[in-house]
Amino acid sequence: MLSIICTAQKDSLKNRKIILISSSAALTTGSLIYLKYAWYNQYNTGKFHFFNDNKEWLQMDKVGHTYTNYQITRLLIGAFDWAGYSKKNKHILAASIGFGYQTVIEIFDGYSRGWGFSWGDFGTNAAGCVLATSQSYYLNKQIFQLKYSYSQSGLAKYNPNLLGENFYTQILKDYNGQTYWLSFHPTFFLKNETKIPKWLNVSIGYSAYGMLGGRYNNFVVQDENGTVLKFDRERRFYLSLDLDLTQVKTKSRALKKIFSVINILKFPAPALQFSNKGIRVYGFYY
Repeated sequence: MLSIICTAQKDSLKNRKIILISSSAALTTGSLIYLKYAWYNQYNTGKFHFFNDNKEWLQMDKVGHTYTNYQITRLLIGAFDWAGYSKKNKHILAASIGFGYQTVIEIFDGYSRGWGFSWGDFGTNAAGCVLATSQSYYLNKQIFQLKYSYSQSGLAKYNPNLLGENFYTQILKDYNGQTYWLSFHPTFFLKNETKIPKWLNVSIGYSAYGMLGGRYNNFVVQDENGTVLKFDRERRFYLSLDLDLTQVKTKSRALKKIFSVINILKFPAPALQFSNKGIRVYGFYY
């Protein structure tokens, strides 16, 4: 009876591995082919080149690269764990696929007019991968989590070609409305146990505002009355609370998976904003 159960478990894990590897290969290859022909071909220069964009967008795009590869790697680690891979192999596979996927996109950029291969993007992609992999491998959990929130900035209408023409494109393109967060449980820095719930985190955020172009706001903007509008480019920092859904107790495996995916987003909460214009209090920030 025991041997039958063990055989069934091995067959189940084998099927999971087949499903995961085949679906990962299909999604990765399919999406890269789609990007290549649907987007990059129209900007192809035919010559590989480098591009230094480290001073653009007050580095919001670089934080975004770190966040994106962190989440891709984190979720892949969970997927390979579900498929029964060993601790070592699941981390190697997750890191290789996550970082490899982003590197191919950087290579596409290297052949594209208006862009180029960015060492800054390459480095921040690596940083996100390392953050997810090192914590999972050595600590068996993500103590420091990267999260994302978005609220329309109202600036995209002044340069929709660059910042997005609608809500769905602005989520990706309008850096003025994006905020990236480093979320962690406060007891990490305390020696003694506390009564603070494990699902309640402290979160430090970063955003930027007033950006109509990558490096400069080098064109005149007017409202409907012809009044010239001026937008000062500024960095903003935040202190807020957050909800760690991975620490919410549930016996449902399905809910655990759903919570893990939703946890890519910062939970709306009160926040303090710090900038060169002073301190601002939000009763509800997202």
